[in-house]
Amino acid sequence: MLLRIDNLCVNYGAIKALHGVSLHIDRGQIVTLIGANGAGKTTLLKAISGLVRPAAGTIHLDGQLLCGCRPDQIVCKGICHVPEGRQVFAHLTVRENLLLGAYQRQSHREIAESFERCCALFPVLAERTEQKAGTLSGGEQQMLAIARALMASPSLLLLDEPSLGLAPLVVRKIFQIIREINAAGTTVFLVEQNAHMALTIAHRGYVLQTGQVIKSDSARNLLEDPDVKRAYLGG
Repeated sequence: MLLRIDNLCVNYGAIKALHGVSLHIDRGQIVTLIGANGAGKTTLLKAISGLVRPAAGTIHLDGQLLCGCRPDQIVCKGICHVPEGRQVFAHLTVRENLLLGAYQRQSHREIAESFERCCALFPVLAERTEQKAGTLSGGEQQMLAIARALMASPSLLLLDEPSLGLAPLVVRKIFQIIREINAAGTTVFLVEQNAHMALTIAHRGYVLQTGQVIKSDSARNLLEDPDVKRAYLGG
């Protein structure tokens, strides 16, 4: 087991965003979290990456307690978070954005190798290394955001709504890349409103509703679950 979350609670003032969430992610898997807007999906990712502090509960990575760690410490332990909305550094080049993803790594050789791997995984970025990130298309910016996280060589990649606002053809390309990242050895925790696409590539899934996990199963079983079909799969 790579990641384990037990009875996690997160509050925003008087608002309870997460109530006793428990889940686990096994090494080498793609695990997806689906749910409606406002269910708490982004809050859960922020809690894992240290951007919000839990009110209660625990988060362990490889048996190490993460609660109380700063976000930069969590990156060093092997978790990278690709936020919703991409959030690339628009006035920096593609190359500069990628190198910022490796800011905590020390080996120039390993950084160069990661850069080459990202260019191989995202050929469109290799063609635009000196282009300002803000001039890229939405799909290219999403690829850059994912590649920037991969530059830190994470064991667990957190992806928040990677298909948001993208054309269907680009969405299919992004999901194919997620599969390739996973096949190369990176575990993925995917938060995604496109439930059908997410469950199609995932090994397992969880359904979050008003801050609570209401279902967990194999992705295949969730695709066939009548409640999931009705609520998230259009029938």
